[in-house]
Amino acid sequence: MTTVEHAARVTAEPNRAMITLVAMAATVMQVLDTTIANVALPHMQGSLGATQDQISWVLTSYIVVSAIATPLTGWVASRLGRTRAFVLATAGFTITSIFCGLATTLPQIVLFRILQGAMGAILVPMSQSILLDAYPRSETAKAMSIFSTGVMVGPILGPIVGGYLTEAFSWRWCFYINVPIGLFSIIGALIFIPETTRMPGRKLDWLGFAFLSLAIAGLQLVLDRGENKGWFQSGEILTETALMIFGLYMFIVHSATTAKPFIDMRLLRDRTFVSGVAIMALIFMVYLGALVLVPQMLQFQFNYPVFTAGLATSPRGIGMMFAILAAGRLHKLINPKILISFGMLANAMSLFLMSRWSMGVDMEDIVWTGVLQGIGMGFITVPVATLTFSTLSDELRNDGTAFFSLMRNLGGAVGVAIVSSRIVELTQIQHGYLSEYMTPFRRLNQHMIAEGPALRILNYSITQQAGMIAYINAFLLLSIMSVAMMPVVLLLRTGRSSSRTEHVVVGD
Repeated sequence: MTTVEHAARVTAEPNRAMITLVAMAATVMQVLDTTIANVALPHMQGSLGATQDQISWVLTSYIVVSAIATPLTGWVASRLGRTRAFVLATAGFTITSIFCGLATTLPQIVLFRILQGAMGAILVPMSQSILLDAYPRSETAKAMSIFSTGVMVGPILGPIVGGYLTEAFSWRWCFYINVPIGLFSIIGALIFIPETTRMPGRKLDWLGFAFLSLAIAGLQLVLDRGENKGWFQSGEILTETALMIFGLYMFIVHSATTAKPFIDMRLLRDRTFVSGVAIMALIFMVYLGALVLVPQMLQFQFNYPVFTAGLATSPRGIGMMFAILAAGRLHKLINPKILISFGMLANAMSLFLMSRWSMGVDMEDIVWTGVLQGIGMGFITVPVATLTFSTLSDELRNDGTAFFSLMRNLGGAVGVAIVSSRIVELTQIQHGYLSEYMTPFRRLNQHMIAEGPALRILNYSITQQAGMIAYINAFLLLSIMSVAMMPVVLLLRTGRSSSRTEHVVVGD
């Protein structure tokens, strides 16, 4: 069967809705697991007898392995066939989720989280590739609207679902919840998703993969552990940084000199693809940075319960879904660059409004700024994802989606590290500034400083105010970053995608 014949068959496929549902179920399951365990960490720490530093490996191990394994998507799909690889990865993710819930010691759950991350790494890029093939070229924006909804809303739902399951049942249900979703995806994939041609002769550049893995692992460990270890004052962080630089340098040199590098260099020759990947990485740097800050601020500064903090941030998902649907329809009527620029401005405005908050901020202000940010992100992700793959050839689809997912996740990791370190640093600096005015020589402070309990209350108040100033400055930094990245939009091309209406798939 030729590519055109296969395209015609898939385009007319009556099961497209089920293919979409199956692919998105797997995507939401994997993305949800990056944040669902966050709120359960204190409960897991007590249950497993771990320290705060040790329990963080439950998150770090999953993130690091997921980042390392993501670039393998194209090779795995070509060797096994995409549907077979999708089913095996989903089954592996589901089984390891069960073992995570059954774990009774810290080493056990870290091991199972490593395996879970390896299995789940290829689910998101493979689901994106499945959706791109299930819709004709003229409906790429629609496919990316659906995909973006799952990728963007998943991290928002994670703390809410995780908080509810932990409070109502146990932290173990944060992993058991994957079982019904995984079974649905497995059965649905076997029934509805057509298999692609296998290429068992495709070889993997193991040396390039090893160097890239070393660079990614070093970067992730630096970002995840740098704040707690004092960054470059720590020997561990210096070692991890050196390994990251060495791995990246060797990967670049090796890729430039080998005949068949791990990452197909043809991807990097496509200016639109590279520009789209850069924009998505940068915008996720801002988005995930803010997504981490808001619930953190609500819990630490305003003493919100975990579940309430999650609910307060959930309305941004409503704005995001509205914008994603609108962007999917407007994509053919308005230049995508305009939609992306509008989204960046809306995102920047929402973050600027957050930088105007104070300790007396109302819940209404928190909700509406979140909705505005969701609208901005919705108008960014759909056009960017659509344009990024509009000029990419058929054979590079699986490799392209893997590289796209990898850079998006790394961008988000960098953003979280930046804002987390800034919060700690600025809180200490502002605490020092505010404490300068609390001296025994000021008559107003004499009776407070003379009494122990009053002094502790005063110090708590200063810490709260210093923390709030730190959050305000972090929001302002993210707002500036959102505006500063706008010139990258000019590098995107929009002409070729509109003229190509044929569907691109991998033939049987």
